[in-house]
Amino acid sequence: MNFEVFPYIFQKSKKTMHRLRNILQDRNTVIIKIGTNLLAEKDRGINIERINSIAKSVSYLRSLGKNVAIVTSGAIGAGVAAMRLSGRPKSIPESQATAAVGQPLLMEAYENAFRKQRLAIAQILLTKDDFISRSRYVNAKNTFAVLFDKGVVPIINENDTVAVEEIKLGDNDNLSAMVATLVEANIMIVLTDIDGLFSDDPALNHDAEMIRIVEKITPEIERFAKRNKNDLSTGGMITKIQAAKRCVKSGIAMIIANGKNPQAIDEIFSGEFRGTVFLPAQKKLSMRKQWIGFVSSTAGTIVVDEGAKSALLKLNKSLLPSGIVKIYGSFNVKDIISILDTDGNEIGKGVTGYSSAELMKIKGKKSADIEAILRRKAPAEVVHRDNLAVIED
Repeated sequence: MNFEVFPYIFQKSKKTMHRLRNILQDRNTVIIKIGTNLLAEKDRGINIERINSIAKSVSYLRSLGKNVAIVTSGAIGAGVAAMRLSGRPKSIPESQATAAVGQPLLMEAYENAFRKQRLAIAQILLTKDDFISRSRYVNAKNTFAVLFDKGVVPIINENDTVAVEEIKLGDNDNLSAMVATLVEANIMIVLTDIDGLFSDDPALNHDAEMIRIVEKITPEIERFAKRNKNDLSTGGMITKIQAAKRCVKSGIAMIIANGKNPQAIDEIFSGEFRGTVFLPAQKKLSMRKQWIGFVSSTAGTIVVDEGAKSALLKLNKSLLPSGIVKIYGSFNVKDIISILDTDGNEIGKGVTGYSSAELMKIKGKKSADIEAILRRKAPAEVVHRDNLAVIED
C-alpha cells in the first residue's frame, strides 16, 4: 500500500497514518453506498456501465477476503426513465408507483453485472421499522451474517413502495450508516458525484480546499457541509455528515469519493485515492448504545442545563432530575427519550427511568427529594449512564 502518494497524510501524526492503514487493510466488512446521480438518468435510465464497474470492484474486494454489501439508490430514477416521466414525481403515491416500476429493473442490472463476476447477490428492502423493532433488527443482522458466510453480496435499498417517510426524506446516506452499524462494518464508502468534502462550494469558489482527513466532526466541519451545494442528490453533503457521525461513533471509518471514477473503490484500497476520510472514534459505542443512539425511535424529549450537559459529555455521569429544565411529549418508564441542550442541540438519547408525568413533578429537584415528592422508592438517575448514548461530544 503506497501512502507516499498522499503528502497530506504525512502532515498528520504517525498514529493517524497507522490507523488509516489498518482500516484499509482490515479483512472485515465494507458497505458501499451509491447515489442516484451515479446510477440512473432521466433519459437513459440505469447506467449499466457504472454498475458493471462497481461489480468488478466488489469482485476485487471479495478477492481480498472482505465481505461487501451495497446500499443502492436509483429505483425511482430508473422508474422515471421506464415510465418516460418528465421528472421525479412529487407526490408520495406517484413516488411509490415509480419505485415499484424501477426496483426490478435496477436489480436486473445488478444481477447481470454480478453474474459476470461469478458472484451471487441478494435483494434486501428495508424500512425504518426494521431497525426500530429490536426483534426485526436482530433478524436482519442474522440474515446478513448468513449471506456473508455464503459469499453473497446483499444489495440494499429502502422499501420505497411502502416507506412513506423514507420517500419524503430520500436519505440513503443515513440508511447506509444504519446498515453499517447493523452488520458491524469497519468501513463505509459513499460514492457520489463530487470528490469529497470541501471548505466551500468548489463550483463557486475555485480556492475551496478539499478536507482530506477528518479526525473529529466539529461545528466547522458541519458548516463546510452546508456550503457544499454542488451535490445534486436529494440528501446532499449535510446528510453525509450526519451519516459520518453515526459511523465514527460506532467505530466505523467513512470515505466520500467520486463514483464517476471507475477505479474509485480499487484506488481506496490501494491507498492512492482522492476523497475525504472520516476516522472512527477511538472509543466506540457498544452495540446496544449504537441502537439506542442512532436507530431507536424516541417517545419524548427533555432539555437539560449547562451543568447537566457538562456532566454527561465530559464526566460520563448519569442524568439527574436536578439538571432538567423542560420536558416535551408523553412517555413511560423504559421509553427512549432525546436529550437536548438549551440551544436545541441533541446531545444524547437514553432509556428513561421515569415517565413524563413524574418528571414534570421532579425536574430541577435534588435526588434526595424524589421519594418524598413521588411517595415511592425511586432511582436517583433519570437516565443511567449505562443506558445513555452520547451523540455530541
